[in-house]
Amino acid sequence: MKVTSKLALAAGTAWILASAAPAAGHRIAADLLVAPGATSSGANVALGRRMAAADGWTGQQWSCLDWLWTRESGWRLVWNTAGSGAYGIPQALPAGKMASAGADWMTSAATEIRWGLGYIHAEYGTPCNAWRHEEAAGSY
Repeated sequence: MKVTSKLALAAGTAWILASAAPAAGHRIAADLLVAPGATSSGANVALGRRMAAADGWTGQQWSCLDWLWTRESGWRLVWNTAGSGAYGIPQALPAGKMASAGADWMTSAATEIRWGLGYIHAEYGTPCNAWRHEEAAGSY
């Protein structure tokens, strides 16, 4: 990657982070550093529900996924939990690994959700297993 491309990416990332704001009425946990510019969570939740259902994750599995990503990011695209560098709805760390789901991983809820569902499948099998790990360890 050329230096100019890296600078453009850094500038674009800074703009995204600086332009985000949590949706009105959403409470922010004390351990979350909110990067201004997060996308409204309501549409992201609805999209996540549809995508999870397509994977067969309904009922309790959907509830576990909703609890997990509500805690992790509030279903917002741009979050940095406790300064960890984790990013997006599923809080990928390092953030760039979401690029495997699509080049638009920094701006597309669908891409972030697709990556997150795949991650949960591969690492935990189900959202409820991921939620249990989150509860026990404080992260998943």
